[in-house]
Amino acid sequence: MDKLVALALREMIRHNRGDQKRVEHSVKVFGYAQILGRLEGLSIDNQYVLELTAALHDIGIHVAELKFGYCNGQLQELEGPPVAREILEAIGVSAEVVDRVCFIVGKHHTFSAIDGIDFQLLVEADFLVNSVEEAVSPEGVRRFVEANFKTESGRMLILDLFPLNFPSRFLF
Repeated sequence: MDKLVALALREMIRHNRGDQKRVEHSVKVFGYAQILGRLEGLSIDNQYVLELTAALHDIGIHVAELKFGYCNGQLQELEGPPVAREILEAIGVSAEVVDRVCFIVGKHHTFSAIDGIDFQLLVEADFLVNSVEEAVSPEGVRRFVEANFKTESGRMLILDLFPLNFPSRFLF
């Protein structure tokens, strides 16, 4: 499994060739996802799905930009799954895992679709990175975290990055 995750990361880098910003973003999300999954004690299978998804979560950006001239979350969700599927099938990932990764890639900005710990942790890892990269205001961080962070590990990491005054109900 580790080899396939490394191959997925390699293909993500190849797909984003010359776009260091997007490569770095995905690698940082992958790193946080890996940490969160391990802290939450995910099963080997769930950790595998989480890591593959983190590596490929934004893989549709370049396709969307080529087709539409821009890219937003909705277009990432539309264009990402076909590219992710092609990469995952080419490197030999099982059909069941390909389907799960593609589902999450295709919904990773639709928080109402979160249906499992793998998906939840991907959203939390992505926000940990986006909050810094996009210089989200302290109030914006607080609102997003209160509405969308569900795991103890995610909440602890965000508090370490942004030592804000969250209400006591936020902490476990």
